Formats: sequence, C-alpha cells, structure tokens
Amino acid sequence: MLKASLALLKRDIGLSWSRGGGPILAVGFYLTLMAMIPLSLGPETQVLARVAPGLTWLSLALASLLSLERLFERDYEDGLFDILRGGKLPLEAIALIKCLAQWIGTGLILALLTPMVMIILGAPVEAAGLSLVAAVLGSLSFALIGGVGASLSLGSRKGGVLIALLVLPFYVPPVIFGAGLMQAYLTGAPITQALGLLGAYSLFALALCPIATGAALRSALN
Repeated sequence: MLKASLALLKRDIGLSWSRGGGPILAVGFYLTLMAMIPLSLGPETQVLARVAPGLTWLSLALASLLSLERLFERDYEDGLFDILRGGKLPLEAIALIKCLAQWIGTGLILALLTPMVMIILGAPVEAAGLSLVAAVLGSLSFALIGGVGASLSLGSRKGGVLIALLVLPFYVPPVIFGAGLMQAYLTGAPITQALGLLGAYSLFALALCPIATGAALRSALN
C-alpha cells in the first residue's frame, strides 16, 4: 500500500506541473496581484506594511484556486478512477494523495514566495520565518478544501466557477487567521491564538476533507 501511495504521489506531482498551466499560472497570477498593490496604493512604506498581511493572504487564496479545476477531471475523463478504485487504496486515500500532490506542486511554491512578497511590501525581514510557516499551513488547507470542491464539480461544464463558489466561503477562516497572525506580529501583539487557530483549521481540513472528497468521488463514479 505504501509503494502504491508513493507511486501515485510521484505521478500526480509530475502531472501538477502540466495540469491547467501548473504552478506557472498560479505563481504568475500571485506575483501580478502583489505587483499591482504598490501601483494602486502608492509607494509609501507605512501604508503598504499595514495592508500587506490581508492582501497577501487574499491573493494566496485566489491563486490557489487556479489549478483546482483539473485536479480530478483528467483522471475522471480517462477512466483512471475506475482502475484505482479496484486497487488497494481506498478513494479517501487517493483523494488525500492527489490533494497533497497538488499542494506540493503548486501551493508549496506559493507559500515559499510569500515571505519575499511580504518583505517587498514593507514587512520586516524578521517576519519571514513566521510568514512562511503560516503560508505553508494556509496553502495546505486551501489544497485540501479545494479538493472537496473539485470532486463535487466533476462533470460540470463550468467547473471552475462552481469550485470557486463552493470553496471560497471555507477559505475565509484561514485568510482571517493568517492575516491576523501577521498583523499581530507586526504590531507586537501576542500571536499564539492566531497561530493556534490557523494550525487547528489545517488539521481540521486534513482530517475531514479527504473523507468528504472520497465520498464525492464515489458518488460521481457510481
């Protein structure tokens, strides 16, 4: 079972680079949004530093949506799920592996760019480590929740719009917790509560989203 899981993970990480534009599209969208912030608000460092946490997390959430439409759709159309369902791995494990591959191939790259973006927008260099940890947790929850939306939209002609409508409400808590965490750090307030809430939400997504995604895939395949 472990060998099959690793083989599927490796395959899907490779596919994530070509599915829907791969990370290039998401990274380009993310960096373009962040480049527009100084152009629209002006170059004043204090203004940028004040709005950087909220806008960075909003942009991270939106960029995470871009490659979700093809997360399951290609394998669904090719009939691969019918083959995988007859193997050793349950659909819940397959869903988790595919979401982790999506996160490694796209979400993790966006998370690694987040400290640099925040520093460019005026955050202190000392905030880089915390912003990286927060972005990793947030992007993981985005990938897992996005997997639920992608599985529920299988077979829909406007899957991308449907995914956005399904998952954006559940993206709001990590955006609030992540932005609040960085805002607390920048203002010198305690960060324990915001970091704990962000971590708890990611664990909640890790525990429940594969189950919900597996159930949605099973329904789509029947």
